[in-house]
Amino acid sequence: MNGEPGPGRAAQRRRTRAAIVAATARLLSAGADPSMADIAAAADVSRRTIYTYFSTLDHLLLDATLGALSTDVEAEIAATDDPGADEPKAPLARAEHIIDVIGRGTAETLPLGRRLIKLTVDTPPAGTGPKRGYRRVQWMEAVLAPWRDTLDPDRFEDLVSGLVMLSGWEGFIVLTDLRGLDPDRARAVSLQASLALIRAAVS
Repeated sequence: MNGEPGPGRAAQRRRTRAAIVAATARLLSAGADPSMADIAAAADVSRRTIYTYFSTLDHLLLDATLGALSTDVEAEIAATDDPGADEPKAPLARAEHIIDVIGRGTAETLPLGRRLIKLTVDTPPAGTGPKRGYRRVQWMEAVLAPWRDTLDPDRFEDLVSGLVMLSGWEGFIVLTDLRGLDPDRARAVSLQASLALIRAAVS
């Protein structure tokens, strides 16, 4: 025996971790500010079990918040880029589709986004890199992949930055809190502005 968990045990650990994250996401979506005890009850596990997967409550909350949006978006990007697709989308139509998927997810998870922003804003910086949003950067790089080789590198990076600014929770909070838009209208405005930025850069 080498002490390593077998395949069955490893699969069980993945299922337990996923159940903890899913229970946390449900509580956050309902507007709760859950404690470890709340999450343990919702996931039907002990607090000790949660701490074997997550060192702190903030660690768990961040993981649940980010995971809530990323799964659907990444699946859509993969489906859009499937070489076996019957009708491959033109670059701008592809960009519009992916950004709209991101916008829908952002609107639906806005309470989670507010929580994430609060957690990261209140956390002292650990270094010079970004506190959050690396997934969003990767998504926007995927959106712009058809133009990577035709745009000047600095222009490409500026375009990624512009889309990241427009597409996330922060932009939605500006539109809902400062402009008073409902989430669907905020999504439409964000999409419209993002496409205008792309058109201006690639024309």
